[in-house]
Parts: sequence; structure tokens; C-alpha cells
Amino acid sequence: MRSSKIILKTGIMIAVLVCILLLLDFALYPCTFMRNDVHAVANNTYDDVYMGTSHGKMNIDPSVILADSGRTGHNICVGGEYSIDTYYMIKMMVERGHKPARIVYELSPGYYVREKEEGNNYLLFYHEFPMGMAKLAYFADAVAKCNFRTLFFPWYEYQLSYELEHLQETVSKKLNRDYSADGFATETQEYHEDGFIERYPVDPSEFDWDTMEEIYPEDLVQENIDYLRKIIEYCQEQGIEFVSIVTPMQDDVLAEFSEGYEALDEYFAELMAEYDVPYINFNTDPYYGLTAHDPESFTDLDGHMNGDAAREFSLTLSQVLNGSGEIPEDGPEAEEYEEEPDVEEEPELLG
Repeated sequence: MRSSKIILKTGIMIAVLVCILLLLDFALYPCTFMRNDVHAVANNTYDDVYMGTSHGKMNIDPSVILADSGRTGHNICVGGEYSIDTYYMIKMMVERGHKPARIVYELSPGYYVREKEEGNNYLLFYHEFPMGMAKLAYFADAVAKCNFRTLFFPWYEYQLSYELEHLQETVSKKLNRDYSADGFATETQEYHEDGFIERYPVDPSEFDWDTMEEIYPEDLVQENIDYLRKIIEYCQEQGIEFVSIVTPMQDDVLAEFSEGYEALDEYFAELMAEYDVPYINFNTDPYYGLTAHDPESFTDLDGHMNGDAAREFSLTLSQVLNGSGEIPEDGPEAEEYEEEPDVEEEPELLG
């Protein structure tokens, strides 16, 4: 009898603790735009879902592609999205009965040369997943590896001052199931309801070269490549068209890091050819001449475009993907970058 009372009390204490943790999560974990994006693809069926990193988030505007081609779409790219995250988001969409006709995957080589870092990136997607087998498998493969504080106290990764300041807004959005784009605009960018983030123009003279580094195929993390293969194979099993793209970079960056870019381009081109899926790199021929590569079109050296340039690129992307435009055979060719640019001339080049 005594042991049964102890078990009962222990069960009650655990239940109370779980309730407290859930309430704190509900009140303190902020409503991110990823909450909106996951909700969109988990509850709607689109012709196209755009997946990948922040380059895709800032450079692909689904509304432009919709207007040009009539194909519906949602942009679920975001900084911190590794191939393991993409894989389980696709599985979640299929599980929910909202399989897209096509995945347009923005391939950023930089995300293939480092491991998924600890922090709120572990929960950025998982936290918003509806319960299901995809979420359980995602937990086992990725989230279970993270810091226990991230797992049991997901709000700890955010500043308490921010959480308290937005407490009323967070609770209101969750109670009212508000998935609007309100509240995500900052001084530098704004979030659109189709997942596109529009960045405002930046003076190229403010770009910081110290943040840039050259990467090579030998730097690739095998787990990331393994999940890229899983993505392609799963899409083919499910009858989902898969297209990989590399968004434009500016000429001076391509020149400075030409050796690494060319080697990685060759590596990923061969990988995609292995699966007979399209690989479209807008920094190489025949696609190079279709897009802007000048510093004024970007907001940093890493390839994030401003809003106007992103809309122009999105129209070009739509025309290439959907056959409404022609790839020029004799158009502007990618420059040959055999010599290192003069470092002393970089500020003038960027200005």
C-alpha cells in the first residue's frame, strides 16, 4: 500500500512538472516566422516548396513565381536549415498529406562543411512540427543529441528580457492561432506571408571581408551529404520532382574564392548527375548571364540579395524552372578567375 502511494505521488509530481514546463514553453518560447512556415506547409499543398538556407529565404519570392507561372509555393528556407532538417520537413509534409509537386532546393555549400551547431537551431523546426511519426524520428536522429536544456527548457536559448517584453503578444498569437506576418519586420528586413524575407538595400562599402573564408570539397561533413542523398532518394520514392539550385553570388567574391567554388560546383554537379536531377548554378554558364552579380544587388558578401534584386532573380528562376524563358547560348559568359584580385582595390571595387 505504501509503495503504491509513493508511485502515485511521484506520478502526480511528474505530471505537475510537465504541466509547468508546457505552460512556460507556451508563454516564453517566442512565435518565430518558422512557426508560420511550418504551419503553412503542414496544412497546405503547394506546387512548389522552396527549401534551403538563408540564401533561398532572402532570394526567392514565391509571389513573383506565382504571378509568372501560376504555380503556388511557399518559401521554407532559413538560416540554420541543414540537410537533416530539410529531410524531416519533407517527410512531415508527406505524412500530413500535403506532398508538394516539386521541391526547389537551394544548395548552399557552406552548410555542408560544418556540423549542425548547438542552440535554438536544434528546435527551430522541430518545435513547430505537429506530432507524428516524422517528429518522433526527427527527435531520435537530431534533437536527442542536443543539450538537455534545449530539450526540456526550449525558451532558455532566447533572452528572458525579450520573452517577457513579447509575452502578451506570444500568448495572444498562440491562443488565437495567429499565423500572420505581423511583428516580424525589423530595420533591415521584413517577412512576407509566403515565407520570403525581403532585405532592404545596404551600402556595399559596409561589407566585411573578414567574415569570408574559402571552402573545398575535402571540408564536407559526410553526415550532411548522407542526408542530402536521403532527401533526393525520398523525393524520388514519393514522386516529388527535385531541383537543386545555387543562387547568385557577386563577382568579386567569386573571383576571390574561385578555386573552392569551382571545386564544390563540380562535386555537387556530379552528385546530382548521379541521381539524374537538375542542378542549376546561377554562378556558372549557361545561367551566369541571366542574373545580377554586382555588389549593389546584395546586402552582404555572402550572397543575400536586396528585395528588388531578389524579385528580379525570382522571375528569372521561374522562367528557367518553368520553361517560360530561354537560356541564351551566346549570352554573357562567366568570367575566368585565374588571378587573385588586388586586395588594395577591393574597397573601390565594392564601393
